[in-house]
Amino acid sequence: MKRGRPLPELTLTVEQRDQLMGWARRSKTAQALALRARIIMACSQTTSNAEVAEQMQVSRHTVGKWRKRFSERGVDGLLDEPRPGTPRQIGDDVIEAVVTKTLEEKPADATQWSTRSMASAMGLSHATVARIWQAFGLQPHRQETFKLSSDPLFVDKVRDIIGLYLSPPMKAVVLCVDEKSQIQALDRTQPVLPMAPGLPERRTHDYMRYGTTTLFAALDVVTGEVLGQLHRRHRATEFLKFLAHLDVSVPSENEVHVVMDNYGTHKTAAVKRWFARHPRFHAHFTPTGASWINQVERWFAEITRKQIRRGTHRSTWALEQAIRQYLDTYNQNPRPFIWTKTAGQILDSIRRFCLRISETQH
Repeated sequence: MKRGRPLPELTLTVEQRDQLMGWARRSKTAQALALRARIIMACSQTTSNAEVAEQMQVSRHTVGKWRKRFSERGVDGLLDEPRPGTPRQIGDDVIEAVVTKTLEEKPADATQWSTRSMASAMGLSHATVARIWQAFGLQPHRQETFKLSSDPLFVDKVRDIIGLYLSPPMKAVVLCVDEKSQIQALDRTQPVLPMAPGLPERRTHDYMRYGTTTLFAALDVVTGEVLGQLHRRHRATEFLKFLAHLDVSVPSENEVHVVMDNYGTHKTAAVKRWFARHPRFHAHFTPTGASWINQVERWFAEITRKQIRRGTHRSTWALEQAIRQYLDTYNQNPRPFIWTKTAGQILDSIRRFCLRISETQH
């Protein structure tokens, strides 16, 4: 195997490590500088630029550049060098004031700042505010949702399921199972106007309902193949029929590990008796409030985007035919989702998230 020149070991002093950790964690640090700090801290753990590049998701050239700059000039080497052209007129104190105001205050007449309201408050142009926000990765107009699981067995369940994803048992099939319920057969009240040059497809905002159906699906985490069944109702009775379908579809010599959520139809007495009568099936329940760990949810997003959301169906039968056709087409060339996060990495990120939440409460 061809190897490059061995790199010198990079050793950090206590002061340097504290400075780098401060840059990496401080919310007011520019994202580019925070990334450079994380690269150098990773370099102190290994002499391989390739390993650091893969961990940080950057190129080896980038890692080599900042390793060299740090070796020559220390932490000062990570700062941006002066560039030619007109000297900047906005000082660091003004930039910090804008960042601090964005993070810690709200305007009197809104729930978040806009570039123009911040520019008015700080006596700057809205373009200047936009550049500062871009440099620090600030997007006040955006908001995302989150939910932390309160399951007392959260850690054990995460390790159990992630272990199945990253290292599936030999001579076993790992299936992520769930139901996409209440899929509506919808048709627009007037004909859809097709796309034309310069014009998007247009449709009426109102629609007519023609019934609903439920898709029971099982995603094979290794092959990406999906086994599916459609039922008009969503009860334990239909779930048992789907389990029987899985029993017939999976070769009898294979163990079957079923990953599913805590929905009531999955835990009825009849379902428990079914699993007891079929010892090759092993049930694994996701933590409460953590459906993101079930890979079939990601596949449901795909079928919704590609088939269901913009489809028009004048009967439940037509909707079911469209879903079956999508399943057949998809399974001709299935592609598994590649799970990369280990259980330890997931738990560490949640721990950091919890620390941020606790800090905001003081």
